[in-house]
Amino acid sequence: MIFFTSDLHFCHDKEFIYGPRGFSSVDEMDRAIVKTLNKIVSFQDEVYVLGDLMLNDTDRGIELWNSLAGKKYVILGNHDTDRKIALYRECPNTEILGDAARFKYGKYSFYLSHYPSMTDRMYPGDHLSSKLINLCGHTHTTDRFSDADKGLIYHVEPECHNNRPISIDDIISDITGITNIK
Repeated sequence: MIFFTSDLHFCHDKEFIYGPRGFSSVDEMDRAIVKTLNKIVSFQDEVYVLGDLMLNDTDRGIELWNSLAGKKYVILGNHDTDRKIALYRECPNTEILGDAARFKYGKYSFYLSHYPSMTDRMYPGDHLSSKLINLCGHTHTTDRFSDADKGLIYHVEPECHNNRPISIDDIISDITGITNIK
């Protein structure tokens, strides 16, 4: 199975990050993210994290990162500094994909980025399979379709999905459900 999330913000001790996610502290948030992800994702699964893995305590952040299940792919975000990228490269089951990447799943094509990026729009008669869908994070929105007026943009932040990673099949189902186009 393939999953997506973004903006884990491990060790980011700011209320504006953990508060809206329903937590009273960064430690509570960090533990819940790890527990929830590991309950959903197996070690055989793939997880794409679209930026902003951690802030501040990188030793603890790397410890939390390494405790996550699955083969992990990283799209870099605005908080992923050169120093952190060097640390990520040393982690087991982790591959850095860069600032953005294309991803193909069945007949669907995706553009993975930390930032919302206008890739395509839907017009009457279009088929979703002929479009490039942006999966992103960064804005900490609670509405996975908050940028749909700008293009085929779908948010995977924890805030959009009850602090859970979302499967590629659920993403496709969400998008086809709102566009009524397969």
